[in-house]
Amino acid sequence: MSQKFDLVVIGGGPGGYVAAIRASQLGLKTALIEKEHLGGICLNWGCIPTKALLRSSEVLDLINHSSEFGIKVEGVSFDLKDMIDRSRSIAARLSSGVSMLLKKNKVSLFEGQGKIIDASKIHIQTKSNKKVEVESTHIIIATGARAKTFPNLQPDGDNIWTYKEAMVPKDLPKSILIVGSGAIGAEFCSFYKTLGVDVTLVEALENILPVEDVEISDFVRKSFTDRGIRILTNSLVNQLNTNNNGVEASITTKDKKESLIFDKVILAMGIVGNIEALGLEDLKVITKDSHIVTDEFSRTNIKNIYAIGDVTGAPWLAHKASHEGIVCVEKIAGHNPTPIDKSRIPGCTYCHPQVASIGYTEKRAKELGFNIKIGKFPFVGNGKAIALGDDKGLIKTIFNKETGELLGAHLVGSEVTELIQGFSIAKTLETTEAELMETVFPHPTLSEMMHESVLDAYNRVIHY
Repeated sequence: MSQKFDLVVIGGGPGGYVAAIRASQLGLKTALIEKEHLGGICLNWGCIPTKALLRSSEVLDLINHSSEFGIKVEGVSFDLKDMIDRSRSIAARLSSGVSMLLKKNKVSLFEGQGKIIDASKIHIQTKSNKKVEVESTHIIIATGARAKTFPNLQPDGDNIWTYKEAMVPKDLPKSILIVGSGAIGAEFCSFYKTLGVDVTLVEALENILPVEDVEISDFVRKSFTDRGIRILTNSLVNQLNTNNNGVEASITTKDKKESLIFDKVILAMGIVGNIEALGLEDLKVITKDSHIVTDEFSRTNIKNIYAIGDVTGAPWLAHKASHEGIVCVEKIAGHNPTPIDKSRIPGCTYCHPQVASIGYTEKRAKELGFNIKIGKFPFVGNGKAIALGDDKGLIKTIFNKETGELLGAHLVGSEVTELIQGFSIAKTLETTEAELMETVFPHPTLSEMMHESVLDAYNRVIHY
């Protein structure tokens, strides 16, 4: 006998489990299917454990510069295994927390691989190798994504890594090549360089962190270069060959070709959606470039089948997936949620220095025809940043000159991933420059720089 539900969610990542919980809160009889681990890649192999590793490296870096704070520390060392163990234990703790949340909210959990047979029926191959059939009025696909590879650039799990292997190295390599300078590549750059590894970063495009404002990208590039990271932009890794000396990389930069040897290589060239083995082809669900095509409420072209999160495409962010899940479920439940405006989704990169942004870059705002006003404020003009011993950074704001609308905000420096939420709220509330300038920011805080950046856009900056 099939078990019957109002909603079945396939995939237990930050989109799927949040959607399932919200659905149950709204009175829908809900089930969640997860084939590997609750919390998905984000919680188990992405957002959380990488931040734990980066935190360890940040503490090490702070200790190495303790003399700047009048503190003398001698004989500093680190234990790579302990760093990794801490990261893995944090991931395990949070994954078990998701399980508890599902139980609390009375969401039925099926551990196994789900395949959609039709718009109301799913077959599940459980981890215990049993076959289970469930029926559901609605189905949400939240299967996420995985690392993208190319025929000539394939991970081997030993010397050529994806992010998974890069998070649990058995030993610390002396040299490493990172292919791709998005958030994943930039974060591993910071982590391994701080631990003393010789790091080379290769990016096919003109700028590292290519989705960021060019001015922010240039700032990070200089910071990385000053730390001894070699950066090759407008460059392609044509081939990787493993030999007794390590991994030989054939790299082309414009018209120049060179062959370099590295102990390890990390492939961070983007991701592809997990759309296989779901039965989408038989159902004729429309996909494009390995991602499921949806409308503003996450509906696919097949009635009662929805998709959320990374499997639907950019931006590939956990918080976007969670919010999509909530909007989708509330629409299913007959509510009237507001569709996501992707220009209001903040992005964060936890390299050193940190990067955070929301809305349009300066280049994009100009391409769209906006007449803009730009404000900037450097960390060096902020008392709290100086007191923290971390006064290298910048906050940049972009406004519509005619309306005062905040079009974009771009931050680089200490703790900017915590500051960006202020601009996120401002955009959601459709705040103008006048309201931001009238807001009282506390002193002494890093947040004062947000205020000063707005003031600078209108020639009213005080402290610089």
